[in-house]
Amino acid sequence: VAPAEVVTWAVRSGQLPLTSMASAENEVCAVWSVACPSQTWRLQKVQCGLSGAGQVPSTNMAAGDAGRGGVWMGSRADGPRTSGHVTGKMAVFPWHSRNRNYKAEFASCRLEAVPLEFGDYHPLKPITVTESKTKKVNRKGSTSSTSSSSSSSVVDPLSSVLDGTDPLSMFAATADPVALAAATDSSRRKRDRDDNSVVGSDFEPWANKRGEILARYTTTEKLSINLFMGSEKGKAGTATLAMSEKVRTRLEELDDFEEGSQKELLNLTQQDYVNRIEELNQSLKDAWASDQKVKALKIVIQCSKLLSDTSVIQFYPSKFVLITDILDTFGKLVYERIFSMCVDNRSVLPDHFSPENANDTAKETCLNWFFKIASIRELIPRFYVEASILKCNKFLSKTGISECLPRLTCMIRGIGDPLVSVYARAYLCRVARLTWGSVSCSALLLNSVMSAFRAEFIATRSMDFIGMIKECDESGFPKHLLFRSLGLNLALADPPESDRLQILNEAWKVITKLKNPQDYINCAEVWVEYTCKHFTKREVNTVLADVIKHMTPDRAFEDSYPQLQLIIKKVIAYFHDFSVLFSVEKFLPFLDMFQKESVRVEVCKCIMDAFIKHQQEPTKDPVILNALLHVCKTMHDSVNALTLEDEKRMLSYLINGFIKMVSFGRDFEQQLSFYVESRSMFCNLEPVLVQLIHACVAYCFITIPSLAGIFTRLNLYLHSGQVALANQCLSQADAFFKAAISLIPEVPKMINIDGKMRPSESFLLEFLCNFFSTLLIVPHGRGAGVYLTVLVCSTVDSNDSLYGGDSKFLAENNKLCETVMAQILEHLKALAKDEALKRQSSLGLSFFNSILAHGDLRNNKLNQLSVNLWHLAQRHGCADTRTMVKTLEYIKKQSKQPDMTHLTELALRLPLQTRT
Repeated sequence: VAPAEVVTWAVRSGQLPLTSMASAENEVCAVWSVACPSQTWRLQKVQCGLSGAGQVPSTNMAAGDAGRGGVWMGSRADGPRTSGHVTGKMAVFPWHSRNRNYKAEFASCRLEAVPLEFGDYHPLKPITVTESKTKKVNRKGSTSSTSSSSSSSVVDPLSSVLDGTDPLSMFAATADPVALAAATDSSRRKRDRDDNSVVGSDFEPWANKRGEILARYTTTEKLSINLFMGSEKGKAGTATLAMSEKVRTRLEELDDFEEGSQKELLNLTQQDYVNRIEELNQSLKDAWASDQKVKALKIVIQCSKLLSDTSVIQFYPSKFVLITDILDTFGKLVYERIFSMCVDNRSVLPDHFSPENANDTAKETCLNWFFKIASIRELIPRFYVEASILKCNKFLSKTGISECLPRLTCMIRGIGDPLVSVYARAYLCRVARLTWGSVSCSALLLNSVMSAFRAEFIATRSMDFIGMIKECDESGFPKHLLFRSLGLNLALADPPESDRLQILNEAWKVITKLKNPQDYINCAEVWVEYTCKHFTKREVNTVLADVIKHMTPDRAFEDSYPQLQLIIKKVIAYFHDFSVLFSVEKFLPFLDMFQKESVRVEVCKCIMDAFIKHQQEPTKDPVILNALLHVCKTMHDSVNALTLEDEKRMLSYLINGFIKMVSFGRDFEQQLSFYVESRSMFCNLEPVLVQLIHACVAYCFITIPSLAGIFTRLNLYLHSGQVALANQCLSQADAFFKAAISLIPEVPKMINIDGKMRPSESFLLEFLCNFFSTLLIVPHGRGAGVYLTVLVCSTVDSNDSLYGGDSKFLAENNKLCETVMAQILEHLKALAKDEALKRQSSLGLSFFNSILAHGDLRNNKLNQLSVNLWHLAQRHGCADTRTMVKTLEYIKKQSKQPDMTHLTELALRLPLQTRT
């Protein structure tokens, strides 16, 4: 944007195509028209009649051969045209700003606050598979168990106990069933809580892992299910079977199920597969509810066999989760069935019952289930089904579970597929988790537990694990690796506060006895973080001293630089107060172990990065300054001719960050001495020298006011500002120049020079000449004009307070706006010549929006210009119809405001162009 005087010169000399506005009594506006692209612009004079006050002239956009783009004023003239080709000129439109209340506009545009309702659904929530309660499977080929309730002419007195029709059971059923059911439910809930309390509330529940696995392990491949449908042969034809024959019939049904026909469902999607498994789970519950226990067992066996298929290996974890859900359901149903047999009409089993509390009926039923499962021929379903009811061993003997676990573990060895066997072990560990603590384990198993379990779970039982580490068999797996695994967990979670010191002592007793430097440093590196996290600098100093002691002999540290670097990073991560850090006696000697230059520089960079990040206040602590100067000197001395520019930039950033944080307050001599010393130490990095110049400039700005001679101060302000400009310190240069300007009114008429009073005018004139010549080169619009104005009114700091509300200033602004508008209209004209019609339409609409937002459209000519721009935006079919519609809706909405009613008439004059 050119200054006003330049614009005036350009208009007068014909360099800028502007025309003056016509007088009010004879409105004449320039009209553009082009018959064809080769013709020049012709000027028409159109009389714009104003019929009444405030009336806006109507507009008719040129069409056909007369319109190739342009802003029209008035109606198209069909009368005689001027002869010859003349150069078209744009009309100058006066700018009238409208008053704006930005706070009110911002408040009106804010969205209305609506209270949120938080529900269970969230689009980012992990996908979980839930059991369907509505589907019931009734497929051809399914058989009904002979033990289902049916009319029987001869009732077996022994089997009636199982059916609940014996006299004692019937008597119990009449004794307040509601209270008995409530007691049973309460007992079930308490048992679930007791099961969780064995491993602790901090043990991650299986439900959490289940959802994560289902969401993570998915597939797009087609899946298949092998259905083993039992044949219809061998069904009991009569209901007059003896008890022995009934048992035999049930075993035959199991054999019949295994030997039955096979049906394979192919090309199932993942969701189809999940739905099918859900159907089987629901079928299991329905069969159990209808007292078809053998059918329920068949379903469980059928599902267990699916775990032997690993054809779609990426989906196997999710398949494992879905199938084990069915196994868990079956195990719970069997356990509750047996537990209910121990309930009489007055009480239930105690919370921690022993096998002696279970009656003979419950034990007999429990054994019957184990015998049924033992008759399953295939290994995988036999293992999974028996593991699912492992908890039922509690009804038989106190050591039943512990005795079964080794046998089930040995059974897994018979599974040939390694993936299937691993998941079988995982399922056995999950169902046996309630007894794991009582089973003695090897060091390898204990390490696996500490690596797999959550850190919070391990940390709260740190002393228990230390006891197990001491007693475990370490053949093939040394104990110091167990302490390392324990330390990794304690770095992630905090142990009980009362145990922290004892844990450190127990671990360090083992670590400090290690003779191999690599074994030692691998363990010490882990436990340093635990020490820094929970103890003071005294304990950290002890640990660092022990590391130095072990790693110095035979220069063992040269083979362990990565571990030593990690130790440094962990120490500075927890000690943010560098005065405390450098007071650790062994910290600097620890740094001396980094003899390799590249590693030493990396360590120094870590230290300086931590200092810049965590040091909040400037410091003058001599301990910190001496230590960090040594660190920065190490980084600086590593620079050579082969050093990359990125590396130099990083080192300069770190050293500059340190320099900025050093402050001696009002002790300027110490501050300058520090800068001088820094300049001699860091002379090879140019950005550091620039920073020192910045710092010295700031020192000058503080020091100059303390001088007595007024011309000495003026010249020093000028010289310091010139130095600041030469070093791109623009804000500092501004400060110096403003300080000099504010000092000029204080210059006395007479000054003392060599004991004689002389006029100051010649000295002031010399200074001002130098000062003005400097101001001419001040960048970013900081020209002499602004500063000269400030000389007149030195109390003003900014243009808004200096010129705000001044009529001359506003008039100058309006002239600049008119100039900009004329240049935009010229550009719109040029776009029509260049056939850039789409760009012309877009720019015309943007110009319209700017006038609508900031202009006072009560002015007739500005109003007419906005209408013309609207028509121009729609000409040639290049307008964005959606934007135009929204803009018009906005105008109509704004016209309803009290001070914007004039927009109603404007909206009526803005038609929308149809696609036809």
